Amino acid sequence: MALTAGIVGLPNVGKSTLFNAITQAGAESANYPFCTIDPNVGIVEVPDERLNKLTELVNPKKTIPTAFEFTDIAGIVKGASKGEGLGNQFLSHIRQVDAICHVVRCFQDDNITHVSGTVDPISDIETINLELILADLETVTKRIQRVEKMARQKDKEAMIEFDILSKLKDGFEEEKPARSIEFTDDQMKYVKGLHLLTQKPILYVTNVGEDELLDAESNEHVQKVRDYAEQESAEVIVISAKVESEIAELEGEEKEMFLEELGIPESGLDQLIKATYNLLGLATYFTAGEQEVRAWTFRKGIKAPQAAGIIHTDFERGFIRAETVSYDDLVNAGSMGVAKERGQVRLEGKDYTVKDGDVIHFRFNV
Repeated sequence: MALTAGIVGLPNVGKSTLFNAITQAGAESANYPFCTIDPNVGIVEVPDERLNKLTELVNPKKTIPTAFEFTDIAGIVKGASKGEGLGNQFLSHIRQVDAICHVVRCFQDDNITHVSGTVDPISDIETINLELILADLETVTKRIQRVEKMARQKDKEAMIEFDILSKLKDGFEEEKPARSIEFTDDQMKYVKGLHLLTQKPILYVTNVGEDELLDAESNEHVQKVRDYAEQESAEVIVISAKVESEIAELEGEEKEMFLEELGIPESGLDQLIKATYNLLGLATYFTAGEQEVRAWTFRKGIKAPQAAGIIHTDFERGFIRAETVSYDDLVNAGSMGVAKERGQVRLEGKDYTVKDGDVIHFRFNV
């Protein structure tokens, strides 16, 4: 399954530079607002050392990683919900993504214009969050107008809907995003159906200067973002879009050497993927055979037949069982044959909940 994460932020915070670096898609990047008018979509392979190890064990004809999709959404400015800047077309692009990666400028550079005239990450965050809240407020207000009359007439479903919408409206008027408003499980099912912008999970990507990457904790802007994000239990990752653009030009050993020289354990892309996976509750299972070793992305909590359906609908429709071994057990065994001898390969049925790192062979009959 392809995951779509929207990269948002004010103009000139480093969104497109980061997008170009991690996708090498060549989106136009320039020192002026709205250089990205249409959303750019790039698909990157998800790096996973487990996939490399499985390839060494199985020696397949090919190895296929799972994919990760990014959408670079043009800069939003104050008043976007009312059509300012490039207006609501960007809000509609945000509606189409699964999660929001909010890039925040935390570096000083007199050569790169800031749309507000000064670097103030909290003001930047609040500007965008408020525009998304105002857009959601408009959505909810319109729905209230449609159900209010029926609710007054004691229509049971309309009354339930009206109460939820009213709670959302009150929260928005207090400048709270939908994800910070508490609902019961049943109410949340309805809220999700509204596809609100501020219901989408979010993480903050602080973009720092190249010389600040190793000591980001001393960057006061980064600390302010961390304090802000903590209030809504959001994650913060630190990257340098400039460094990522340099890493993107390297491959294999050259890339590893460059990271080692910088003293960076992993690239910003790796951090971003892991953080977004965690944000959306995603995990990876593997299939491994002579023809191919392949990684598959799934949502945590799904059962074996649904996981099989990610490969092909026939696998789910005709599901019989899943021959499963954990990645760690397989690697420790050294081969599937030894893992079977040790009794580590299990036969799981339709009620089995797939786990991250499972190596699975599905049996099916259509």
